[in-house]
Amino acid sequence: MDVSQYLDMFIEESKEHLQACSEQLLALENNPDDLAIVNEVFRAAHTLKGMSATMGYEDIADLTHKMENVLDAIRNSKISVTTEILDVVFEAVDDLELMVQDIESGGNGKKDVSKLVDTLNRIEAGQPLDLVTEPAATTEEPFIEVVTSTGIHYDEFELTVISQSAEQGFNALEITVTLREDCLLKVARVFMTFEILEKSGEVIKTVPTVEQLENEDFDQKFTIVLLTQEDAEDLKAKVLKVSEIEDVHITYITDEYVQKYKQAALNTKDPEPEVVETIIVPVAEVATTKEVPKEAVKTKKATSSNSNKTIRVNIDRLDILMNLFEELVIDRGRLQSIASELHNPELNESVERMTRVSGDLQNIILNMRMVPVETVFNRFPKMVRQLARDLNKKIDLEIVGAETELDRTVIDEIGDPLVHLIRNALDHGIEMPEERIANGKPEIGTVTLRAYHSGNHVFIELEDDGAGVNRERVVGKAIERGIISPEAADSLTNKQVAELILASGFSTAASITDVSGRGVGLDVVKNTIESLGGHISIDSTEGKGSLFQVQLPLTLSIISVMLVELDKEIYAIPLSSIIETAIIQKSDILNAHNQPVIDFRGTIVPLVDLKDIFEMKNRSNEEDEFQSIVIVRKGESLAGLVVDSFIGQQEIVLKSLGEYLQNVFAISGATILGNGQVALIVDCNALIK
Repeated sequence: MDVSQYLDMFIEESKEHLQACSEQLLALENNPDDLAIVNEVFRAAHTLKGMSATMGYEDIADLTHKMENVLDAIRNSKISVTTEILDVVFEAVDDLELMVQDIESGGNGKKDVSKLVDTLNRIEAGQPLDLVTEPAATTEEPFIEVVTSTGIHYDEFELTVISQSAEQGFNALEITVTLREDCLLKVARVFMTFEILEKSGEVIKTVPTVEQLENEDFDQKFTIVLLTQEDAEDLKAKVLKVSEIEDVHITYITDEYVQKYKQAALNTKDPEPEVVETIIVPVAEVATTKEVPKEAVKTKKATSSNSNKTIRVNIDRLDILMNLFEELVIDRGRLQSIASELHNPELNESVERMTRVSGDLQNIILNMRMVPVETVFNRFPKMVRQLARDLNKKIDLEIVGAETELDRTVIDEIGDPLVHLIRNALDHGIEMPEERIANGKPEIGTVTLRAYHSGNHVFIELEDDGAGVNRERVVGKAIERGIISPEAADSLTNKQVAELILASGFSTAASITDVSGRGVGLDVVKNTIESLGGHISIDSTEGKGSLFQVQLPLTLSIISVMLVELDKEIYAIPLSSIIETAIIQKSDILNAHNQPVIDFRGTIVPLVDLKDIFEMKNRSNEEDEFQSIVIVRKGESLAGLVVDSFIGQQEIVLKSLGEYLQNVFAISGATILGNGQVALIVDCNALIK
């Protein structure tokens, strides 16, 4: 069977299972006696192992199997959970992530993990981790096998999976399918049966094996063991719809019997190795007899019918859909322009309806591209755990608002800046435990990562209860680097001092380490965030902690702008940057340090003549008594953009200028207006320094 068609699905699901392993392992470290958490990790690892083996990635399957053995030893109280053991299991998860990434980039997923496997074997055998000798050969545990009354053999591992699934409300069903004698395409019928059943649950075993089924190495019957919450009779009806299937016989394996006879087998183990204990387990038949009451099946129809139905869609397809819709928005603007010129009531009505419908369509498409920020946040708990150990600090990471959604294009870019901010908080913000205790603080430092919506923006905040920004140290470094003058230092507020650490190349790291970012300052974070149309601010109180706030637009594709006119050309200024528009008298314009300024509600705001910036020939009419101004903001800084006139607000589609025009100053892109004219989009962040 060609499995290449399932590669994308394998990669995505592998990432999900590995993420689940990481999250549950972190929870296990805080609750080492909670076997339910161990079972969750075990289940995710088992699913990954099965998927990898099916896809032919044996290295992943083998390493996952070794990790499972350790988890099974923990679950059976053979070994206890310790930080050192979890370090090794985390290392296994990290290696598995690297192997999956290798497959994603076109590799074969192979990696030399022999040393890690040896360590996992020592852990499973109960040996101390600090042993430097070669691990001793371990004696195999007696293999426990249970045989149901239908003749299906189950090993100890499969019984464990069935037992765990029963705890979560899943039924274990043996589904025996009999094909007609005249069936010509037996493999096709097997595939169709699998397709039906896999939509209803998880296949954990087949008799004969999958390889034998693919090679038609069976007579007319085959059995599939399925974990599901669906009713057995419904499943039987679905399978019987497949042509050339003569009969479907379903039996139900109760957890009560599994536990009873598994324990009986464990209690009667022969001390000699490689002894097989075989126990016959009676099972309840369902969907073929009337004796078993419906209650025994523990079905959950309501849960199944009310569950969310989702499909995986490649992001490239959504990008194509967005591009097509962007063209529709441009044509919509063109129709609105034509309708306003013709004054035809029927045309106006049709255009208004099209505008409403396309607006709803726009919201749907944008929502389809929205991804919870937890896809980025999920990687931070494990990172914080490791960094805290490297720095010998005790740190608790709290995540709030992980369900907040952002456009996928923003999500893809925001991960690295957040990593840098968190590393900065751990390295420079949180103090050593003994220092915190001396200052009357809890030994464990707290870093809070939160996200929330506000208007058309998403705010991501990183707050710590650490040492805060040391004013004297930061000011001294800023003067040393020539960022500020000694005279100006005294007039700076604490907030302004804190934001000095965002200056280019600024770093207070006493020594270059992997954690401190090798002396690279937070200006990299600032530049990335501003390139996304957002901005970052810092509030800090020395001795109490710091708050980094990042403001980001919900989406980067379709934005609202104010259209303005400059020398008969139309320019677009993003509304997210605009504070206010105003028409002022020229007599109100003052001069400060050879720079035209205005008094904007008690704040001196410098004026920027866009005609000067864009080197336009026609100057402003000196005889005109009034001047049109657009007040824009970048962080805490304001500027007034001088334009000829205002045209109005409009939603526009942001288009790139292409690779040959990437470095045009103060222009972030372009758009096509309803009349077909191209309007350049002003980059306000570049204008304010």
